[in-house]
Amino acid sequence: MTANKTETFRIILDTDLAMGVPGSDIDDGFALALALASPEINVELITTVNGNADVESCSLLTLELLDRLDHAHIRVVEGASSPFQSPDRRRRAPDAIQDQFGHRSPSPGYAAAEIASLVAAEPGEITVVAIGPLTNIAVAVNMDPDFASNVKEIVIMGGVFLGGTNKKNMPGEFNFWVDPEAADAVLRSGAKIRVVGLDVTEKVRLTRSSAEQMRDSGLPFGSFAGDYTLGWIDYMSSKSPGDPTAVDSCALHDPLAVAALTHPELMSWSPAQVGVVTGPSIARGAVVADFLSSDEPPAANALIATSVDADAFVSYFVGRLGSI
Repeated sequence: MTANKTETFRIILDTDLAMGVPGSDIDDGFALALALASPEINVELITTVNGNADVESCSLLTLELLDRLDHAHIRVVEGASSPFQSPDRRRRAPDAIQDQFGHRSPSPGYAAAEIASLVAAEPGEITVVAIGPLTNIAVAVNMDPDFASNVKEIVIMGGVFLGGTNKKNMPGEFNFWVDPEAADAVLRSGAKIRVVGLDVTEKVRLTRSSAEQMRDSGLPFGSFAGDYTLGWIDYMSSKSPGDPTAVDSCALHDPLAVAALTHPELMSWSPAQVGVVTGPSIARGAVVADFLSSDEPPAANALIATSVDADAFVSYFVGRLGSI
């Protein structure tokens, strides 16, 4: 599977970006940077969703990074503040985030409506890259009965397909676990879908030494990203003191989903019928993936990344982000 080298991808990036919140993952910020550093990708809209942080913080931090990346002209529209069926789980932005980054405001509107509107206006042209919980996308699917046929593709970072998290308190991968009802609704929508899950994203890693080089670069994005990446590595190593991988590096989950657009050949892909466990189950948020090996398989509803050339991806990632 190889992308047409002359193809341009017009995308909506739907994200729960939290780079800038101490103790939060930083990969969404790198995914945004990689998309903007890729000449084949035109980011036409960014939408935010509750996940790694509350949605207000996600919006403010996205605006901060766009400014640092010299792309402040891109619209950021705020979206769901809680999971699809759990409005009582809404979180509020910490005062520290408001104080430090609250001098900017997202564009008017509601993310799901803006996603649905842009896709409807450009049938077959817009790809949605969803790197947070799928709440906004599920609402867009429900808003427009033609959304699934009009969207060019939905590329998702989520799920774990060839194993499990082995965590009783979070049996699914984080994005699916936060809002499994939304994830299941999107997968059942009939849209063309590719999914990049933990099976492959855990294998692509940014080292502590690379983060230190970024921190010391003096560049507006690199110094910010490097500083918070080192904080994230320190946080993860404190949670897993016996794991040398956690001490020396962190996973680049979301950037790999962005790379799936322009360099799908970095991964192997398999068709599958995928469902997400919902409701009050001990396996809430986990996925059930049938890789169509039975005599009478169901129809596939997604292509799943099953392996990755990690060295090639990291080389590509570092090369693209080297100047920012």
